[in-house]
Amino acid sequence: MDDIDSYLSAQAGQFEDDLCELLRIPSISADTARHADVRQAAQWVADQFRSLGLPTETIETSGQPLVYAETPKVPGRPTVLVYGHYDVQPVEPLDEWISPPFEPTKRSGNIYARGATDDKGQMLTHLLAARAWLKTRGKLPVQLKFVIEGEEEVGSDGLYGYLESAAAKEKLACDVAVISDTSQFGPGQPAITYGLRGIAFFWLKASGPRQDLHSGTFGGAVTNPINAICRLLAPLIDERGRIQVPGFYDDVAPLSDRERQQFAALPFTDAAFMKQIGVSGLKGEEGYTTLERRWARPTFDVHGIWGGQQVSKTAIPAKAGANFSFRLVPNQDPSKVIAATREFLTTRCPPGIEIELTARGAPGVVVPLDSPYVAAASRAIERGFGKRPVFIREGGSIPIVTNFRQQLGVDTLLLGWGLDDDNTHSPNEKFCLADFHRGIKASAHLWQELAN
Repeated sequence: MDDIDSYLSAQAGQFEDDLCELLRIPSISADTARHADVRQAAQWVADQFRSLGLPTETIETSGQPLVYAETPKVPGRPTVLVYGHYDVQPVEPLDEWISPPFEPTKRSGNIYARGATDDKGQMLTHLLAARAWLKTRGKLPVQLKFVIEGEEEVGSDGLYGYLESAAAKEKLACDVAVISDTSQFGPGQPAITYGLRGIAFFWLKASGPRQDLHSGTFGGAVTNPINAICRLLAPLIDERGRIQVPGFYDDVAPLSDRERQQFAALPFTDAAFMKQIGVSGLKGEEGYTTLERRWARPTFDVHGIWGGQQVSKTAIPAKAGANFSFRLVPNQDPSKVIAATREFLTTRCPPGIEIELTARGAPGVVVPLDSPYVAAASRAIERGFGKRPVFIREGGSIPIVTNFRQQLGVDTLLLGWGLDDDNTHSPNEKFCLADFHRGIKASAHLWQELAN
């Protein structure tokens, strides 16, 4: 690999120029006024693949196009699907940016711009690693298939719809998928994310009287919809942090002793975590550590409650609502959780209140730690970063990972080059340039390790 490593070193400046060029495109998928820019970003990505001589397609969907490219098949070696996205989040509040969000700026070893780490910078590492192989050796040791989308930040409806077709399953057929859209465990400590929590997300609406009522005249005679929402939500969890929906824990996959030992060995303290997020205490399910609660145990959270007035008006509102969710762990079925939660709330609905509950969900996933693909990724990351990665879970959900397992029957390697403080979705998003280059090197070595 010396020839490829030398090429990577020699091209470091050009790689940063390429990244800046892509970051200048304001491809905000949530903003209809920016949809031409989103397509410009798709064209930029497609042009990069074409410049390498790769068969490349721009696949139209119900929304933004997919960019697809592939390298030749290598008999007897794996086929790897690389996923990423070229769309970015909105930039508001704009006045909190130190430098303009679409004018990439280098400061203190980082590059600042919207999309720097989520996901243009991380996605680009794999494209540039493929370029290194093709420019030095003319071919790759495995077949790569790239699918880069433009709607990740607004739900990926176009990609999900495409994946349901037989043609998509044939085109994207692979042995393993690779995504870099997550983070390392911390600065200087790379990680492989081998597990993700799933989610069951709910919209709850409570309707009472046909109109707002004077609380002095009618209070005590009718149920207040806001009170009803609070009464319905409170019993969902007890003081020990245990969710009270019947059967909720029946399918929860417990943590293995190996996993608990690995988590305990990580350089993490509750005190440092509290300081990082600005709280004076922590609370969660009894019997589990903070990392276990964040990564591998189910949770319940209310995200918003609405209804009534924000001024001094003493009225009983006609309607109220709330959004809440459960984070799920592997083996839990979102449809079972949703059905059980619906029954739990319906049977507790107070008199004079009608409730409406809608929900969506996605299951959690875990990649076996003894997978040969995980072992290959571990060796490649050690080559790129000079340090062995640790194995972590992620408390969030990445639905495309579940979709790849359901539609393509493959596991995904989640190899994040970013950091927790990269301000993803916030002003002053950044990406450490040293990690950008380490990620390219790790990716280049990954293709060889997977071939082995």
